[in-house]
This record gives sequence, C-alpha cells and structure tokens, in this order.
Amino acid sequence: MQLAKTVAGICGILLLFFAGQGRAADTGACPPDPEPLTPELFQAARAQAQDRGPLWRVSKDGHSSYLYGTLHVGKAQWMAPGPLLAAALRQTDMMGLELDPLDESMAREMAAGLARRAPGEIPASLHERLRKLWTAACLPGATLGQGPVQMQLFTLMFMVGRREGLHAAYGSELMLAMLGRSAGLPVVSLESASLQLDALLGGDGDVDEAQVIDAGLEGLETDQTRLALLKSVQVWERADMAELARYPEWCDCMKTEADRKLMKRLLDDRNPDLARRIAAHHSQGRKLFAAVGTLHMAGPQGIPALLAGMGYRVERLR
Repeated sequence: MQLAKTVAGICGILLLFFAGQGRAADTGACPPDPEPLTPELFQAARAQAQDRGPLWRVSKDGHSSYLYGTLHVGKAQWMAPGPLLAAALRQTDMMGLELDPLDESMAREMAAGLARRAPGEIPASLHERLRKLWTAACLPGATLGQGPVQMQLFTLMFMVGRREGLHAAYGSELMLAMLGRSAGLPVVSLESASLQLDALLGGDGDVDEAQVIDAGLEGLETDQTRLALLKSVQVWERADMAELARYPEWCDCMKTEADRKLMKRLLDDRNPDLARRIAAHHSQGRKLFAAVGTLHMAGPQGIPALLAGMGYRVERLR
C-alpha cells in the first residue's frame, strides 16, 4: 500500500501534530530548522512575493467568495501573498481554513482525540525501521511511541522536504491564518480536528496498520516519498490542475484497492461536507476566502466541481 507516501500533503491536522514533536540535539547531520517568523522574514518575502497555487472566484446570490488550494508545507520566501491572492483577500470579509492552525481549541481537540486512540502494536522489525528513521530525522527519541503509530509515520513523511527548505512552519494555512487576523477577518475552521483524525487513521479494521506502516517506511527508505513531495510542490506552484488531475498516475499511491479506499476516505468523502460548509457561509452573505488543500480541488469530485453543481459560477483565476 503506497498511499502513506503522500498522505502528509492532504490533511491540515498534521500541522498541529507536527508542531509538538520537538527536536533532538543537533549532531551536525540534521536538516536545518526553519528560520523564526520575524518581521525581517516577512519583509523579505513581500519583496519577492509571487502568486502560487490555484485560485477560483465562486459567485452566487449577487456576491462572490474565493477558493484557494493550499500546500501544507512551504518555504520562507513564500510567506507573503502574491498580487492575485492579496487582491482576493482584500475583497473578502471572512476566512475559512481546513483547520485554523492558530486556534488553540483545535490543538486541544486533537490531543484529546489522540488520547482516545490506542498506540497500536506493530512487529518489532517495523518498529526498528521506524526508530532508525526517527533518529535520522533528528526527532527526540522520547516522543517515539507517543500516540498512534501511523501518526509517527505521518510525522516523518511531513518532514522529508526540510533539506529543500520545505517546512510546516511556512505552510499556506499558517500564512493565511496570520494574514486573516492581521486584517481583522474572522477565521473559522471548515472541519474539526476529530474528523481529520478519523480520515487519517480510520476506524478499527479499516486498514491493515502493519501494511500501511511497511509501505510508508519503504517510501521513506527509498526516497520515493521525498520525490513525490517535490513533484507535488512543483505542480502546486504552477497551479497545474491538469497535472494534478493525473495525480494517481505519478503519486505511486493508488496501486491497490486498499489504496483507493483510503484515498477516497481522505479526499472524496470529505469534499461534499467542505463544499457545504463553504456554501453555508456564503449563503449567509459572507464574502468568504476558503482555503483547502489543493488535492481537494481536482476532478469531478473536487470542491470547485461540487460548488458548480450547487449553482455557483466558478471562475478559475489562476
């Protein structure tokens, strides 16, 4: 099962989980930490700001909202909106994110959800492979084994781009959450932390945990996870929706029926509720800026298509 190789690009819950992992002592071989979010960093980003990621205007009932496809990791120089994105933000009066990473209640909800889940057991051979990768990623050994094993795996996958400067601290959601607050916009979460945990981890018997862990470790050990992430970043930067629609062909993540079932739970099964939440805010007269992971935007089950089916005029801006 290869889906675990790219799941870190799908759910915002990992932003909250990742932030609490800490770092082991640096032996000189560790990837660099992200730079602090200082005024100087934001000033440098503004000086070279470019539009990245797909953007739509969605209109109904005499007013418009905006829909933006996000990336859950990013680079320091991306921490400022490009001209199109900035213009869209100026025309809105509310922001909706998959999960608001600055909402402390989301972190509490996630911690409670994880506490309700058993850590799980995997064969000793898989645990040893996981431990080696955990150590190589410079994560503190004391945190290994805390919470479900799949979350430990997803944490590792979320970090594979650090040597290329891709960090969760520079993800789209964090930038947007800060921009929304600085502009005085109300910022709401379009999902709950518990819903995203259920999508990531499933229920009892939904997946063979050992199989997921083995496939995910293989992707990390062979560098396939990092390569898939880098391609995903390039596709997102260009807002190349045609290439994104071919994601199953190049992600190496939908080879089996189990893979496809898990991907359906992570994407297609969540998209209708996300579209309905966006529509609910818009129907109340709000000019919403809705930002959701880019993989939720592709194909006939993507959010733009679902909103079009609900009577919205959907215009691609980028």
